Amino acid sequence: MKQGLDKLMENIDFTLLFLLIIAGLGLLSKNDTVLIAMAVLIVMKVTPLNQFLPLVEKKGLWLGVIILTIGVMSPLASGKINLMEVLASLKNWQSIAAILVGILVAWLGGEGASLLEVRPMYVPELLIGTIIGVAVFNGVPVGPLIAAGLLSLLVRWS
Repeated sequence: MKQGLDKLMENIDFTLLFLLIIAGLGLLSKNDTVLIAMAVLIVMKVTPLNQFLPLVEKKGLWLGVIILTIGVMSPLASGKINLMEVLASLKNWQSIAAILVGILVAWLGGEGASLLEVRPMYVPELLIGTIIGVAVFNGVPVGPLIAAGLLSLLVRWS
């Protein structure tokens, strides 16, 4: 019996199992972003596309930030947001606060990216926390890098 269990444990791909669990959590929490990301990684892992995983690991975050920036800046490019209105709004404290918060969040994201490069073992926990935040608190799944930035501060100060 023990030999059978040992043989079964040898044949289980725990990385794939973990990706499936995270995908399941994404499905349960209705977090399409996590679900799609895990589905892409699962397909890559079990097909010849797995040869591109090191490239995705190396350049994926960079590409994701580019796509996110395009999405955020598209209202300006489409004319939905007028640059003159943006400049005129700098007269109120909320706009100044928005700039300062933007600076803080960008800095935290940078700290998070640096931490995750050095200690990628935190990624699953940060994703689980993000999924819980989405499922339980109706959050939006944009915070893993910011969460990693906050974690980097805690790790640095501990």
